[in-house]
Amino acid sequence: MPRGRSTFTKRQKEQTRQQKQRDKAERRSQRKQEKAVAGSVDEMAELRANAAEQAALFNLGNEDTSTELESVSSDHVRD
Repeated sequence: MPRGRSTFTKRQKEQTRQQKQRDKAERRSQRKQEKAVAGSVDEMAELRANAAEQAALFNLGNEDTSTELESVSSDHVRD
């Protein structure tokens, strides 16, 4: 009888160990998925910010050009 008891205990310990490994692997994969989703959200936000900055630069360039044209045309009108 002691021999059977020992085998049962070892088998239960092994099953517990395997279950812990599966749980750990599952948590690891969930973290990877969450990290990937968070990374893609951050990339999109960064792309939007860069696009907004570029648009602002283009708008500044257009405003400067139109201001210069107005000042040049007003100088010619005065002459």
